[in-house]
Amino acid sequence: MNVFSFISSIFEPATKLIDEIHTSDEEKLQLQAQIKSVENELLAKVMDYESQLLKSKTAIITAEATGQSWLQRNWRPITMITFLVLVVLDSFGLLAFRLSEDAWTLLKIGLGGYVAGRSAEKITQQYLQARPAESKNSGIAKG
Repeated sequence: MNVFSFISSIFEPATKLIDEIHTSDEEKLQLQAQIKSVENELLAKVMDYESQLLKSKTAIITAEATGQSWLQRNWRPITMITFLVLVVLDSFGLLAFRLSEDAWTLLKIGLGGYVAGRSAEKITQQYLQARPAESKNSGIAKG
């Protein structure tokens, strides 16, 4: 269940209760509109939170990708290569133990982070390369 469905499910009983109240249709509609307004405000705050969280993650990955240290820039690929080796060895039964479900979950999370990190790194590089061109173009336009 995602956050948006959860929030909607919180307000659904109140909306149904309003339908059962013995008041005019206009009053029912006003109450339902007020509840929907509160629900929409809450959803907007959740979306804002998710947006800020994504920006924070992107900033961290960008800092890692543009870092001065070799290890800082390459720890994700090293980790994923290590996981790849473990998966291949596990698939052929060459490990002394089988990978647990937690290891597979960690692999999924790591792969998702690696893909997001590489995407952020490429986008950052393209942005930084395009930025000097923008400032040159703006200088030409002014002159």
